[in-house]
Amino acid sequence: MRLLLGSGGYRTPERIANFRTIVRDFLGSIATLLFVPYALEDHDAYVAKILERGLDAGYAIEGIHRTPDPVAAVQRAEAVFVGGGNTFRLLDTLQRLGLIEAIRARVAAGMPYLGVSAGTNVACPTIMTTNDMPIVWPTSPRALHLVPFQINPHYFEGQTHVKVGETFHEHFGETRDERLKEFHERNDVPVLGLWEAGMVRVEGAMARLLGTPARLFRRGQPAEDFEPGSDLSFLLDQ
Repeated sequence: MRLLLGSGGYRTPERIANFRTIVRDFLGSIATLLFVPYALEDHDAYVAKILERGLDAGYAIEGIHRTPDPVAAVQRAEAVFVGGGNTFRLLDTLQRLGLIEAIRARVAAGMPYLGVSAGTNVACPTIMTTNDMPIVWPTSPRALHLVPFQINPHYFEGQTHVKVGETFHEHFGETRDERLKEFHERNDVPVLGLWEAGMVRVEGAMARLLGTPARLFRRGQPAEDFEPGSDLSFLLDQ
């Protein structure tokens, strides 16, 4: 199994360049990426945005929404790239089109999977640690289950502050840590809080953290922080 799961936040030239380098190293000499834009409403605009910002990493992009048979497109794809947006909308579409089973089977057979944000959420057992609003309701929260642990993309530590003019004011809302603690009041699955621009690369039984730090949450245990380059292979043994 070959996976590259990113948090998102590729909004600076430095982060985009780093993203391209990591993706090129991961995907190698393939020619075309099958792009899954279902997390956003305007699929053509999404593909155009990926190309404009250089997040194609130099590969040809084929939008799955433009193919007459999405399942067949997955079955013949060299690699799949599932983009970010609303995770509920993405999972709902994958379920309705029969793509959960198709993607899972191809990844199990060795096809590389690149996910960002919502695309990372759906690679987990469920989407129960997403930050998104349920603008649609999938049949089930169960997702691709390509890894046996959850990821919380866009993770950050501490309180949110709102900028008003030139001054920052504390928001006083729930922290991300508090929300993930609530998840573990009912669930045992570990959750990796992935900072912006962070990625987890999985190759068979190996998993490694790239780009930025991450924080691991486990039920009944203190949170544990990991630096870029850390070996996270133990998370595959759940």
